[in-house]
Formats: sequence, structure tokens, C-alpha cells
Amino acid sequence: MDWLTTVDHKKIGILYFAAGGFFFIVGGIEALLIRLQLMFPMGANGESWFLTGQTYNEIMTMHGTTMIFLAAMPLIFGLMNAVVPLQIGARDVAFPFLNSLGFWTFFFGGVLLNISWFTGTVPDIGWTAYAPLSGSEFSGTGSDYYAIGLQIAGIGTLVGGINFLVTIINMRAPGMTFMRMPLFTWTVFITSGIILFAFPALAVGLIYITFDRLFDANFFVTATGGNAVLWEHIFWIFGHPEVYILILPAFGAISEILPTFARKRLFGYSSMVFATALIGFLSFMVWAHHMFTVGMGDIANALFGVATMLIAIPTGIKVFNWLFTIWGGKIQFTTAMLYATSFIPTFVMGGVTGVMLAIPPADFQFHDSYFVVAHFHYVIVGGIVLSLLAAVYYWWPKMFGRMLNETLGKWSFWLFFSGFHLTFFIQHFLGLWGMPRRVFTYLPNQGWDTANFVSTIGAFFMAAGVIVILLNVIISIKGPKAPADPWDGRTLEWSIASPSPEYNFKQLPLVRGLDAFWLEKMDGKKEMTPAEPLGPIHMPSASILPFFMSLGLFIAGFGFMYRGYEFDSAFINNLFGNNIIAICGLAITLVCMFLRSVYDDHGYHIEVEELQKEG
Repeated sequence: MDWLTTVDHKKIGILYFAAGGFFFIVGGIEALLIRLQLMFPMGANGESWFLTGQTYNEIMTMHGTTMIFLAAMPLIFGLMNAVVPLQIGARDVAFPFLNSLGFWTFFFGGVLLNISWFTGTVPDIGWTAYAPLSGSEFSGTGSDYYAIGLQIAGIGTLVGGINFLVTIINMRAPGMTFMRMPLFTWTVFITSGIILFAFPALAVGLIYITFDRLFDANFFVTATGGNAVLWEHIFWIFGHPEVYILILPAFGAISEILPTFARKRLFGYSSMVFATALIGFLSFMVWAHHMFTVGMGDIANALFGVATMLIAIPTGIKVFNWLFTIWGGKIQFTTAMLYATSFIPTFVMGGVTGVMLAIPPADFQFHDSYFVVAHFHYVIVGGIVLSLLAAVYYWWPKMFGRMLNETLGKWSFWLFFSGFHLTFFIQHFLGLWGMPRRVFTYLPNQGWDTANFVSTIGAFFMAAGVIVILLNVIISIKGPKAPADPWDGRTLEWSIASPSPEYNFKQLPLVRGLDAFWLEKMDGKKEMTPAEPLGPIHMPSASILPFFMSLGLFIAGFGFMYRGYEFDSAFINNLFGNNIIAICGLAITLVCMFLRSVYDDHGYHIEVEELQKEG
């Protein structure tokens, strides 16, 4: 029950990690099925050896949607919850209740989407859900699961972004100016700003799709005056910033790990901050580079091509600063450092191919080929997943109070890293040799057979790496206890116990400069200088309301989806057809909102005597 009602940011971070990790495995299994299908060409009689075209489309759609929205996003939010309040010296986030609501809406949105596997109507429209394919004329109820499931999950992301913006602005420890914030916190701050402006675009687009499908509106139906290309604009106005929503915290994690294990301070801190802000701004200027082949015209293509190339400048600043940080350092190749250093060349490869795709004439050749698949995965997996794994190994002791096994960690790294390049590097050439993306099979003897076989073998190496990570996590339950500062860290989170207590800081710390804890250690101190006397600590009360508010949205979404469906039972037809299920779901949510509004919860205090007793 404690996990259902908690509003503690650390526990919510763990919930995000658990749910995101589960969906990561689900998305990974879907990826393996895709690679298995493409391992061999079609047979002599044109038959597919493993999956039908329909099943392949469903798995491909769910793989992309699950990995982006239900795995990468919650894992990033898990990291934000686990680290940011500790790094800025806060006792919690600004709105603990909203934080809990954000997690549960994400969770129920993800569950709603994946229930489609059990109802037999799985989305089959690709993760981009292009119109008119996503319209009711061409796709079944599966697309409703996509539209409504993502809509509910998106609420959680939006409120989470707002929460972290307010937290970072208002709850920094005394002395922590903006230019003394750790770089991970800076990247979360910029990311939260991007979320604030990008996710409403997706929410509006999903509402339009839902209205088209359920209420016969015509936003994207060309025959009745709608515009199918409008969806592409809306989706990519969200979709391209989404890449930076995922990658900027990854940049931040790398910027924390490299200095720690190189025993040097981060090179060019100020330029890293401004580069992050510039990337965040430019991320909204480039959406149409996904649409060069739509027919926008030469001027529009040229403008968006140049804008896209501009992003290479601040990104290059970051890459060079990381290299200068480790240059001449006393490097410790822990598992976290292995993942962090491998991230740099891998992500650069993804960035370089991104610049190639930003050239409109070249993009016309690469478009819808496996070259794009390779580029995308070098950015998402090579950039985000590698850095997330680095972050997990780095902050795991602080989150769980246990150390992960380093030997198993290095085994998992080499399996995953070698498997990744084996899988995706060769896909660049598959694209250049003409293999289109999104095909479920191909003719033999076109020069693609061996490359696809090798790519699938690589995917199994990656799977083996993930299995070793899971094994490491299980073993860590009985593993050695983590000290407060296992890596000789530089930032505030390492100044308190592992795992950190419920209230984080007994006394708020006084920050005297960048790398606040490192400065104290250089002065011979083992703890932070307190900024306040010891006193009672106010804590928020746990609440079950976020859980039920989200459950209500889940039920309402289910009710709306099946309002026009013909069931065998007249009773069930009556429940869904008259919107009784949908209204009940909305009523649950509204009642919970009402209770939250009228019940004045003042929380509770941890008294001084209790704090002194804990030592």
C-alpha cells in the first residue's frame, strides 16, 4: 500500500524505473521479434518464414511507441526524481501530489496501450501514426488504444515537466545560484521547458485523431476538407523536441560521470550550460526536416536544413568539452565510466548521420531506407540508452543503498556495446544498398541477406547484455551496502547517506560554489556546512487519490473506445453504448479532484528529537 500512496520523490523515481524497465523489456522482446523476422528473406514461394505482414506491423508499431513513450521517457523521469532534488539540496519536489499523479497517469496510459495485445486489436500504424493511415477508414480499434493511451500517459509527462521547472526555480539550497547548479540539473531544467511547450502539441494532435475516429470529425480526412499533412506538422513539432527531451538529461548524466571518474572538474561548464539552452531553443526550429519529401518547396527545405545543421554547433561544443574533461585525467574505468566514454563516439556517429539527413537532396535518397533506421538507433540507443545505463550504474548506490557488481557490469557493457554496433552499423549500408524501412520481408539475393543475418545476431548480443544487467540487479539485493560517497563524488547527493533518508537533508546545505560537496572535501570537511539550525521538518502526507484519479481516466478511455462496439451481451452493449463506463471513469477522476480540493491536508512534521535519535 505504501507504494500506491507514496508522494516521496525517491520512491516515485523507483516506480518510474520499475515501470520503465518493464516496458523496456517488452519493447526489447518486440525488437527481437522484428529482427528474427528479418533474419532471413522470404521463401521460394514468397512465404514469410516467421511473422505475417499484419503481425509485423503491429509489433513494429508497438516497439517504437513503447520504447519512446513508455520506456525512455519514464526512465528519464525516474532519474530526474531520484537525483534532482538531492542535487539542488531540496527535501522533495515542489508538488509531491502532482508528482505521484504524473507517475500513475503515465502508468495507466501505458497499461491501456498494451492491453491491446489481449483484445486482439493492436495498433498497426507505426509509432508516428500518420494520417490517413490512422483514420477509422484504414485502421481498427488498435489506433484508439494508441491515441487515448498516449493521451493519458502524456498528462503525466506534462505535469512532471511543470513540477521540475518549479522545483528547480524555487527549491534550490541557499547559495546555489543558477550557475552553481550541477549540469544534470541544468539539462533537466531545459528539458522541462521543452516538455512544457512540446507536449501540448501532441495532446492537441491526439485529441484531433480521437475526434476524427470516435466522433466523425474531419481534421485529417482529406475527402471532407481535412488535411493529412497537418498531422505530420503537429506530430513533428512535438516529435523532434522529444528527441532532445530524451537526450539532454542523457548529456547531463554524462557530464556528471566523466568528471567524477576522470578526477577533474567538468571542462567549460558555462559553455555547456549555454550550449544546452541553445539546443533546447533550436529543437523547436527543425521539425520539418522530417518532411523534406512531403513537397514543402525548395525554400522551406533549405531553411529547415540549415537550422538542423546549426544544432551541430552547440552539440560539438559539448563533445569537445567532454573530451577535454577526460584529457589528462586519472581515469577509473568503472562500469559507469565505460558506458559514458562509449557514449561519445557512438552518439557522434548518430549526430553525423543526422547532419547528412539534414541535406535535402541527400535526404531524398536516404528517406524511408534503413539508413534512417540506423541513424535513429545510433541517437536513441547509442545516445540515450548507453547514457541511461551509465547513469543507472552511477546512481544505483544512492537510490537503493546497494552496490552493483562491477564484474557483471563490465560483462553486460561489452555484450550490449558490441551487440549494438553489430546490429545497427551494418544497417547504414543496408539503407545505402536500397533496403526500405518498415518492410516485413524481402526477396533473397539482393545483397541484403548476410547483412540482415549479422544484424539479428547483434540483437541477441544486446539481449544477452540486458539479461546480465537483470542478473546484476537481482544479486545486488544481497550485495554489499553502499557507503554515502562510493565514487568520491562532487555534488550534493553524495553528502548524505545511501539510500538517502525520507527528508533528504537533516539541515539544508550551504552551497559555496560549483561542485559544492567537492569544495567542502577540499577544505577537509566530511559533510556540508548547514545553512540552518536543526529544526522540525515538514513532510507531505501520502495519498491514494492520484492512483484513483488515473484509474478513472483509464476506465473513461476504455469506455470511449468501445462506445460504438457491438458486444455479444446486450447488458455490456448498454454500458458502453450509452457511455456509462466512460462517465463512471470521469466521475471517479472528478470526485478525487473534488476531495483533493476540499480536504486541507497540512502534512506532518518530523520532530528534532526524532532526527537526533537517527544520528
